[in-house]
Amino acid sequence: MTNERPALTAPGSRPRRYLMCEPSAYTVAYEINPWMDASRATDTARAVAQWRVLRDTYLTLGHTVELIEPIKGLPDMVYAANGALVVDGLVYSAKFRYPERQPEGPAYQKWFADHGFVTHTAAEINEGEGDILVVGDVILGGTGFRTERSAHAELARLTGREVVSLELVDPHFYHLDTALSVLSDDAAEPQIAYYPPAFAADSRAELERRYPDALIATARDAEVLGLNVVSDGYNIIVAPDAVDLADAVRARGFHPIPVDTSELLKGGGGAKCCTLEIRGAAVRS
Repeated sequence: MTNERPALTAPGSRPRRYLMCEPSAYTVAYEINPWMDASRATDTARAVAQWRVLRDTYLTLGHTVELIEPIKGLPDMVYAANGALVVDGLVYSAKFRYPERQPEGPAYQKWFADHGFVTHTAAEINEGEGDILVVGDVILGGTGFRTERSAHAELARLTGREVVSLELVDPHFYHLDTALSVLSDDAAEPQIAYYPPAFAADSRAELERRYPDALIATARDAEVLGLNVVSDGYNIIVAPDAVDLADAVRARGFHPIPVDTSELLKGGGGAKCCTLEIRGAAVRS
C-alpha cells in the first residue's frame, strides 16, 4: 500500500520513501533490552494512535509510506528499521540475534522480494538499519550487542561501500540508531549527532576524526532515546522530550518536529526504529 500527499516546501529536504508496520500486534511480552519490562502494562491502542501520527507526519511532508502487514506473535515488527537495510535498491536482510525476533527478517525480506527488489539473505547476524546507518557514501555500522562485525564486512563486499565499525558499550544504547542520528546524509556535507558515552574509546575517536562538527547529545536527551530521529535533510522528527537536541538542530538550520512515540519507547524504540528508508527504486511487477 502506498500513500502520498503533496510535498511542503522545505529547503534542503528531499522526498523519501519509507516502509512501516502498524503496531496492531504491539505489546511487551519479553525482555531483550533494558527498556523492556514485561510486568509494565502497554496500551496497544495508544501505540497505534502515536504510530499513525508519525505516519501522517511523513505524508504531510510529502514522503511516501509503504506498509507491511503486522504478523500476530511478532510484537516488535513495528520497529521496521530493524528489518533490513536498503541501499542503491539492494536489500540486505536482517538476521536477528534473539529467537523472539528471528521470524521478522524473512517477513521483511519477502515483502521486498514481492515488491520487485533484489534481496540478499544475510549470512551474518545483523539488525538492519537499527545498526546500519547510511551517511553519504559511507555506511556506519554498530556492533557490540546486536550486530556482528562480520556483518559489516559482508555488507562492504555486497555494496562496495566503506563500512565503518563503531562499538557500542552501554546496553541502553543497544542499536546504533539509539546513540547516533543522521541529520544530513548529503555526501558533500554529512551531519550527525551522537552521544559519546555510548561508544568505546576508539569508536569515539573515529567519530571525532570523521565528523569534527557533529552535534554532541546531552545525557537527558540520550536517556529518552532522543537520538532516535528521522531526518529528510531539513525536517527532523524528534521525541518531544529531546529538548536539547531540538534546540541544537534548529540552530543548525534544521526544522525539528516533535512526535510522541512514548508508548513505543516501552519496547525500546522511537521514530527511527519505526521507519525503514527505501533507497533506490525497484521494478514493480
